[in-house]
Amino acid sequence: MKLTILGGGGFRVPLVYGALLGDHAEGRVTHVTLHDLDAGRLSAVTRVLAEQAAGVPDAPEVSATTDLDEALTGADFVFSAIRVGGLEGRANDEKVALDQGVLGQETVGAGGIAYGLRTVPVAEDIARRVARLAPDAWVINFTNPAGLVTEAMSRHLGDRVIGICDSPVGLGRRIARVLGANPGEAWIDYVGLNHLGWVRGLRINGRDELPRLLADPDLLGSFEEGKLFGTDWLQSLGAVPNEYLHYYYFNREAVRAYSEAERTRGAFLRDQQAGFYDEMTRPGAAALTAWDRTRAEREATYMAEARETAGAGERDADDLSGGYEKVALALMRAIARDERTTLILNVRNRKTLSVLDAEAVIEVPCLVDANGAHPVTVDPLPDHASGLVCSVKAVEREVLAAAESGSRATAVKAFALHPLVDSVNVARRLVDGYTAVHPGLAYLK
Repeated sequence: MKLTILGGGGFRVPLVYGALLGDHAEGRVTHVTLHDLDAGRLSAVTRVLAEQAAGVPDAPEVSATTDLDEALTGADFVFSAIRVGGLEGRANDEKVALDQGVLGQETVGAGGIAYGLRTVPVAEDIARRVARLAPDAWVINFTNPAGLVTEAMSRHLGDRVIGICDSPVGLGRRIARVLGANPGEAWIDYVGLNHLGWVRGLRINGRDELPRLLADPDLLGSFEEGKLFGTDWLQSLGAVPNEYLHYYYFNREAVRAYSEAERTRGAFLRDQQAGFYDEMTRPGAAALTAWDRTRAEREATYMAEARETAGAGERDADDLSGGYEKVALALMRAIARDERTTLILNVRNRKTLSVLDAEAVIEVPCLVDANGAHPVTVDPLPDHASGLVCSVKAVEREVLAAAESGSRATAVKAFALHPLVDSVNVARRLVDGYTAVHPGLAYLK
């Protein structure tokens, strides 16, 4: 079975390959094709993968190419993890927003909109090529903003594109662990949009244990989200939000922390990863050792500004191991082998949330089998959550409309309607700022 990874020179690709190395069952991935526009990054990641595979019997064969059509042809699964504009683009997203006094985080607020505007046209081109060159392939999308990009691709691929994210998985794992349960045996009642969802219940042997957690301030304050949001706020909500909702519930504090930081997250990653890729140009460098050292630093500093604002301290050791690669592998196994499982995924709504239309991509538990991912029925969201979900989904739709029409006015509308952008004039200045620094937004007229 052939897996094609788009963004194959990306830093987190070895996580996916490492997960594949542990899979020896029939129907496993036997060939991985890496695609990237940057041949140097491809070479660096290929070196890391070669060291990972050393001594592993039947390790999947790896090839690399800068030709997209070649990479897609014959693929059974396509894993899309591209970054249009690179980390320099992310750093610019943050800076332009902060210059206007609003959040520039890569998936939330102004930064997420800018990232979406330059990514959607590229993602749609990929989707059209997949439909032509590999019509039977399943696309697993991790490209951010994951929900928005998955919805854009679904207009060409229907249900054969599925979005994944490791945030809900990590959240459910932390709650189960605090409650003394096996995460693999817990049913997580989670629903929302990508980076905008809530755990409303966690069932173990048919019993909802979340009320027990919410009633115990010491237990509730012992893990990442309890520290981020505070026990009083979680008890008021009666739910545990995805960590990214910190940017909504504590927006002023988040903007201040980003503004006062020596470097934004994007600038930190840009400089950090540049060091890694530069090291990989030196003959004899230990690729896997360098990658693992860089990855550990990356994970330890994840959402550092939010944790500093909340006084949450350093991340727990158990939260430093990533997770999206495990979701991707579980999803591929379920589809390729009809190994039925339940995963929290980004899929078309159908009739799951009545406040959204059938084509809207949401993040929700799904039953997965050989026919794809099927969203389960969930209880309605409370009004405060429904309002936020509908508001952000409306912004996503304006982003899609702007990408399709090339309308600058529609792009301004997308920024102006976002809950974290508080002025139409700010929205206009944001569009001016982003089009000035991003060649990929030259299509906006």
